[in-house]
Amino acid sequence: MTKRRFAMGLTFASILLASFPASAGRAEQPAEAPLKAGKPINTGDVLSGELNALRVRDAKDGKPVATYQITTEPRRLPPPNGLCNLETGPETFQLVTTSGTQAAQLKSLVGREISVKVDEVACAQDAGQMSEAVITKWSLVRH
Repeated sequence: MTKRRFAMGLTFASILLASFPASAGRAEQPAEAPLKAGKPINTGDVLSGELNALRVRDAKDGKPVATYQITTEPRRLPPPNGLCNLETGPETFQLVTTSGTQAAQLKSLVGREISVKVDEVACAQDAGQMSEAVITKWSLVRH
């Protein structure tokens, strides 16, 4: 009975090994190239990416707040912010809406690729910020 149990275990192990050939060869692959920092974004540049809506509630009264985020390739911010303590720079940028018209503009574009002209950008520092960087002043660019 011990030989039979050993044979079944050996068969099971060989099936698992054959099922996952990529994991066995991973140790032989060379180390990945180091990550490169993204290209810089300055005031007046255009940032393009997919627009997402976030569910955020106001800390004071718990009411929902219109919060939007652009996901794009890594970008470096102008000094002194630089990479926002990240290896490649921020990839998610929160768009701060200052009026109801800005929120209405963005609401209809959720899930689409958009472009915004960046007037003021900084690293996220407050606890309520869901992105790596925050764009406080911006304007929508039409394609």
